[in-house]
Amino acid sequence: MSETHASTEDQYEPGLYEIRIKGHLDDRWSDWFGGLTITLEDNGDTLLTGPVVDQAALHGLLKKVRDLGMPLVSVSPLEHGPSTTFGAGQADQSDFKS
Repeated sequence: MSETHASTEDQYEPGLYEIRIKGHLDDRWSDWFGGLTITLEDNGDTLLTGPVVDQAALHGLLKKVRDLGMPLVSVSPLEHGPSTTFGAGQADQSDFKS
């Protein structure tokens, strides 16, 4: 029995992501997270927002969240466009890809 595996190289487009974690990080962690913008939410969450070049980079960021021991709340791709504002809190639902 032979299996055919689809290539993952053509299935991923670089893009903007928002990673939400439970707890607050300060700005000194920005370099460790590859320069992502760190936004502290009033509800106690931290948003890490910025470009992610490929699937391996996304997995690397998620591994860093795991290594911090902070709960991962969500990972969301963001739509490129003028309505996406980094560092200003939550993005509109219209900013998310469907």
